[in-house]
Amino acid sequence: MDDLDAFDGDEDAALRYAIALSLQEAGNASSEQPIELSSDEDEDKPKKEAKLPSATKGPKSPPSKQPPKGAPLKDQAVNPQEPTPSAPSSFAALGLDRKKMEEERLARLRKRKATESEPDNQDRRQRPKFDNETPINPVVKGVSPNLPYPKGIVKKTWAAGFPRVDDIKIEEVLQKDELELAVVSSFQWDDLWMLSKIDFFRTHVICIAFASNEAQQEEMKANAPQGARLKFCFPPMGPTGNMHSKLQLLKFPGYLRIVVPTGNFVPYDWGETGVIENMVFLIDLPRLDDSKIQSSDDLGPFGDELSYFLRAQGLSEKLVSSLRKYDFSEANRYRFVHSIGASHVGDKWQRTGYCGLGRAVKSLGLDTTKDIEVDFLASSLGSVNMDLVSAIYYAAQGDNGMKEYNIRTAKGGKNKGPTQAKLDLKDKFRIYFPSRDTVMQSRGGRNAAGTICAQSKWWDSATFPRELIRDCKSVRPGLLIHSKLMMVHHSHSGESKAAYAYVGSANISESAWGRLVKERGTGNPKLTCRNWECGVIVPISSQDSGGDGSHQSSQSKFHNIIPVPMEIPGEAYGATKSKRPWFFLEG
Repeated sequence: MDDLDAFDGDEDAALRYAIALSLQEAGNASSEQPIELSSDEDEDKPKKEAKLPSATKGPKSPPSKQPPKGAPLKDQAVNPQEPTPSAPSSFAALGLDRKKMEEERLARLRKRKATESEPDNQDRRQRPKFDNETPINPVVKGVSPNLPYPKGIVKKTWAAGFPRVDDIKIEEVLQKDELELAVVSSFQWDDLWMLSKIDFFRTHVICIAFASNEAQQEEMKANAPQGARLKFCFPPMGPTGNMHSKLQLLKFPGYLRIVVPTGNFVPYDWGETGVIENMVFLIDLPRLDDSKIQSSDDLGPFGDELSYFLRAQGLSEKLVSSLRKYDFSEANRYRFVHSIGASHVGDKWQRTGYCGLGRAVKSLGLDTTKDIEVDFLASSLGSVNMDLVSAIYYAAQGDNGMKEYNIRTAKGGKNKGPTQAKLDLKDKFRIYFPSRDTVMQSRGGRNAAGTICAQSKWWDSATFPRELIRDCKSVRPGLLIHSKLMMVHHSHSGESKAAYAYVGSANISESAWGRLVKERGTGNPKLTCRNWECGVIVPISSQDSGGDGSHQSSQSKFHNIIPVPMEIPGEAYGATKSKRPWFFLEG
């Protein structure tokens, strides 16, 4: 084994260890570390808990004052992992004034009612009886709300100190005063901050979270505030990998909001420290009349894959089945794609990971055998090689995973296939990741890059595709980017196929997208994914892009639909060592 690789080639373990070191440094600075609901945050780190430092806390309060746009923050405690500490956030120790919170909520509702002439019966809703079987159908029947996002939209997260353009705040997503039920998954949690955004004593909340064992599950349940309407769902986990998906199902009177963010449930990922940004897909689905409630087979491709994913995570069947009480017709212009942390055989391997990505692309009619161009924005780089890049590229063309698999497993494929692909993809696949200079010159400096991870031992590997990597700089100068975004368009002008984007939780790693191998014994394909991930494919028609069929830059093809966060095409690192990315352990 390479003496530099103390993790046996497991990029997940190494990246998780890197974050843990940062968190331990924060712990040395203060003993007032809050308790998270989930494990520590970054992309692609598994749960070898016993071998990691125990500090797994996140920030609990945004800075009290934000600097003006562009002001450096290097001297402030703005590291996502090293914040200015506040009171401990153990749910049991909060001592919340429930009566006062309820009075404040009612006051807000009265103020809203005074400015909105809504029927009285909309404010006299019964609370549904809640347990882990609570369906997500609204109680009020016949309500036809004015849906904010009926056709779906992609936005950037708001960032303190910047003008508000194409962005959204967490408060605007959650709409605290109207929120009846929230099913929320995240890789990292800030429980105290979460309690400030959701009224746990009024809103039913199910947190889809990671726990390393049953004892930790019970501890998390016990730490919930007394009287809070909070339940947990713990997806099955393998020995490695992460519950890395970020998903919110938010029930409001008369409609369901589906939210797929690239960030976690922590204040810095939602712009409150003004140093890092993310992206969010959201769509509002109206409730169907009782006479039109669909059968479980009639949700369409988006709802089918969402249901498949939620069932795999262990969410109650009653709750998952209640999705059919909503109209998914507008959602079916998109595709919900996912990675399920497990090994998949039979027909299941085609539904998840990069195989599922290719299947979804084909189902939208976006598959092609012609050249495409891919711009992939990532916040973490693991042990990337051309096998992985090729698999994602072919999936982006609509392949189900077998093309790269056949090249790799063919006689001599290990030596010939990846090398040829490397030459072919040099000008077709761009991966965006910030350089050390970009991080150091950002508003928060190195202290803001706690969830931006790569390692020099992988970068310097002979198999790492350095020539594909571009420096990642935000179009909002000084911000770092935690978004995961893949933009795909056709290389040839006049191509009738639409472009599209992926927005979600998956970085460019084998942990996130999986690896297709031959199953022992049967010789059939088997896909293994270590992480739980999810995202949405957003088609970009020529009409949406404002194009006339002529060749356009990557960014101009997408800007009417996707608020592209980074400068494109970005400065290439090149094959030399003259330009280096941000290395977490060497920062």
